[in-house]
Amino acid sequence: MNPVPEIDWLTLPEVGEILGEKPGRVHRLLDERHLLALRRDGVLRVPASFLRDGRPLPALRGTIMVLQDAGFSDEEIVDWLFRVEESLGNAPIESLLAGRKAEVRRVAQTLA
Repeated sequence: MNPVPEIDWLTLPEVGEILGEKPGRVHRLLDERHLLALRRDGVLRVPASFLRDGRPLPALRGTIMVLQDAGFSDEEIVDWLFRVEESLGNAPIESLLAGRKAEVRRVAQTLA
């Protein structure tokens, strides 16, 4: 199994600052699965790669939903997104950032 690279994490207040949103809106983005947050050192944090151009990465929500439907926990979803996936040739988050969401979701659907 490929190791997960180091992830840059943002606190929810940092996410709000980047998005120009109030805390309530950041929590709504989490509730609606536009973003995922995990506890790191007791604090909810979002991977910095989940934000692009001051917004949540557009392809992220659908990918999260596919993985969630496959039975993945939030921790497993983040792990899968950042671990090199051999069929993609890189980490799925890198493919999403490069605009290859269909390919990522196709691979994710095979995991169910």
